[in-house]
Amino acid sequence: MHREERPSAPSNPLAGMPATDDEIREKYLERAIRELNLLTRDVQGCELCPRGSRAPVLGSGHPQADVFMLKHAPVPAEIEEGVAFYGRSGTALMKSLRRLDIDPLAVYGTVCVKCPVPDTDQADPACVARVVEELAIVQPRIVVVMGTGALEALNDLAVPLAEELAPRPGAIQRLTPSIEALYVPLIDEALDEEGAKKAFWSAFRMLGTWYADLPPY
Repeated sequence: MHREERPSAPSNPLAGMPATDDEIREKYLERAIRELNLLTRDVQGCELCPRGSRAPVLGSGHPQADVFMLKHAPVPAEIEEGVAFYGRSGTALMKSLRRLDIDPLAVYGTVCVKCPVPDTDQADPACVARVVEELAIVQPRIVVVMGTGALEALNDLAVPLAEELAPRPGAIQRLTPSIEALYVPLIDEALDEEGAKKAFWSAFRMLGTWYADLPPY
């Protein structure tokens, strides 16, 4: 009998793997989109919070954004649409980003309390902790923390290697070794009153300085 020959090994064992930086970035983006879709389905099917028949409020924006916007709880317009930063606050935020020459496509926004519960204290801690999953998926360079509620919630979460953030408006702080943080007043409270608008802008404009100093890669 003739000895059966084994198939020869491929000449290039890395064939089919991403070879260029663009291909690698594309693979990471595909994974982030897939993981956010899974997170969305988990949140939509979650029954931890007493939200009744109303849908949760989901994050929106680029799956690999440099800038991660975080509020504590949604306002009625966001609850009605089911999307974070929808309505007047989203419009005001887009205007502020353009004024700072920040690409809106480099931004992702979400809320800590995703379920439209009558009282935010009714939100299950495991539901609020999904912010940690979002941070792990998006992997932003900075988190813009809006308001004391979001600041306290973020400090209470078990974000790996996280340092406690202080309520210092306009100061760049270190959240983790790879993520910085900027605390600003809540944008929803800065839509009508002139003093609140000035306080928000005074702190938020630091994001423009930070963004302009990003390396070009």
